[in-house]
Amino acid sequence: MKKFYNLGKKELFPICRSLTGFGVRKTLKIIKKEFPDLKIKNIQSGSKVFDWTVPPEWNVIDAYVVDKNGFKIIDFKKNNLHLVGYSTPIKKTITKKNLFKNLYSLKKQPQAIPYITSYYKKRWGFCIAYNEFKKFDKKYSSKDKFKVVVDSNFKKKGNLNYGELILRGKSSQEILISTYICHPSMANNELSGPIVMMGLINYFSKQKLNKTLRFIFIPETIGSISYLNMNLNYLKKNVIGGYNLSCIGDDRGHSCMFSKYQNSPSDEAIIEAYKELKIKNYKIYPFLKRASDERQYNSPGVDLRISSIFRTKYGEYPEHHTSLDNFSVVTLKGISGGFKVAKKSIELILKKIFPRYRIICEPQMGKRGLYPTINDLNEDKITRSYMNFLQYADGYNSLEKISGLIKLDLESVKKINLTLLKFKLIHN
Repeated sequence: MKKFYNLGKKELFPICRSLTGFGVRKTLKIIKKEFPDLKIKNIQSGSKVFDWTVPPEWNVIDAYVVDKNGFKIIDFKKNNLHLVGYSTPIKKTITKKNLFKNLYSLKKQPQAIPYITSYYKKRWGFCIAYNEFKKFDKKYSSKDKFKVVVDSNFKKKGNLNYGELILRGKSSQEILISTYICHPSMANNELSGPIVMMGLINYFSKQKLNKTLRFIFIPETIGSISYLNMNLNYLKKNVIGGYNLSCIGDDRGHSCMFSKYQNSPSDEAIIEAYKELKIKNYKIYPFLKRASDERQYNSPGVDLRISSIFRTKYGEYPEHHTSLDNFSVVTLKGISGGFKVAKKSIELILKKIFPRYRIICEPQMGKRGLYPTINDLNEDKITRSYMNFLQYADGYNSLEKISGLIKLDLESVKKINLTLLKFKLIHN
């Protein structure tokens, strides 16, 4: 993981990313250098994706505030968090009062530059540490004027970009692993997910896989919605579970968020992973605490049963969405720990069999020789076991889980699985 940790720290961290634009493409190009099979795709701005519309592509060249003496008191190029995301272009001289109306800071974290966006309402603004705000207020009078420049642009015919890499396995069943690439220079909230994802791709690309692994690097929310809009039918047919990777690089603990009904293969695997890795002090967050792309993957009509893996969950550590979220928060030890949990969780799903029904409604068992032609209590019991198995062969229950549900020993369940495979009533 050291290689990908350093890549994130040195090359990816300085990039100004947003939902769209140069930063996202530059990030994907750097990742593609490591993994040439990564497909960089795009969705045109203005595209309707379910109930949403892909926004215009936004890019920023420069942004700053200059005082009466020509000194840059706020400079986007020194820290890209200084600019409110999706700020509209402006070049004018304004009063101190009007400037301060467009400044954002955090009293409770006076040394931190906050991360602020305005994706769907046009405005401009700057973010500064509260300590700096107080200095400015004291230093400048109400009569002072300031030159404000935001050199940004919106492309209505632009694109939203994302990256996709698929590692094909023997089965059509898939595990979906997703992370986001839409935040500027923040380490845990942004880059820990892509760093761990690169580690996973590197590891599993060298393995013989019995299931397919689908990795996607996307802008949060609108990116996952767009991806689902294009691929939903296929994903619903083939995905048995997976993970959203977010805030997975600190060294303060371990946590996860279950899918909507808390009973998916992903939910079960991550708890098994904690146990196998002897991680005892972990937190499980209910789905009601969701705020990242697990929202989209488990939304009504989608229901892909995706869980989330964190070290410390977003919103639960003090540096979240501020300039303090840097590589003093994300450590190599922390990233490596997050990688181990994600890897083990995926491995546990990979090694299990999840039978899925191939036909609609109850099958005619007699024509397949699986139903007695005379009244035989023993044969009827066997037939009932077949039918019970099929009731739970929904693609989300492992053989082990079905064994418990139908109260039949695992070896017998395995034999039933093979028989039903032979008659093409299920697939694994």
